[in-house]
Amino acid sequence: MTPIIDLPSPNFDDRPGGPSDIDMLILHYTGMQTGQAAIDRLRDPVAKVSSHYVVEEDGTIFRLVPEHLRAFHAGISYWRGRHTLNGVCIGIEIVNPGHEWGYRPFPALQMEAVKNLCLQILGRHTIPQRNVIGHSDVAPNRKQDPGELFDWKGLAGAGIGFWPEDDDRREKPDEESARKALAAIGYETTWPLETVITAFQRHFLPQNLTGRLDDVTMGRILAVAVK
Repeated sequence: MTPIIDLPSPNFDDRPGGPSDIDMLILHYTGMQTGQAAIDRLRDPVAKVSSHYVVEEDGTIFRLVPEHLRAFHAGISYWRGRHTLNGVCIGIEIVNPGHEWGYRPFPALQMEAVKNLCLQILGRHTIPQRNVIGHSDVAPNRKQDPGELFDWKGLAGAGIGFWPEDDDRREKPDEESARKALAAIGYETTWPLETVITAFQRHFLPQNLTGRLDDVTMGRILAVAVK
């Protein structure tokens, strides 16, 4: 088991409903040039941002905020009918420069550490698999992380999150049906459909990151909704 190094951040407060409200796990990338720069920012009292954990590219795990407290990482967010999710979720920042600084694949050591950490968290809290999500899922209008290179399918195979059983399904595109299915999955569908579809594709159809509702995307949306 990967040891966890404590690097406390001052940026936290109590969860409004208490620790029993925890039922979401949100994964991010750091989106900064180095892991150290990200950790420094997440521990800066002026920045007022934080996460519960940071996972470095070599697999090192840092704990910044205890799970029973609220960290500040999701911001303006929505999933399955709820807004402003920091109070009910645990946040993991995964070191990667992100789309601004040279987005790159996540190393195997890092993904193994993320998997082990997620399994530990899921073992401590009642978090449905449908609530293991990315920052771009809960804020599709402003976030891209952890992005299309993140191995969501591999995590689902390890029991973390979910993946459709029929991932080759194709269906005739229908915007109304797509919006209903995306809402059933959990997405905020008041945004332009292209914005929501792009977020969906980053998570569930990364090889087809177009923002368009084609037959492949329509089939995947319906398959995920059924799952």
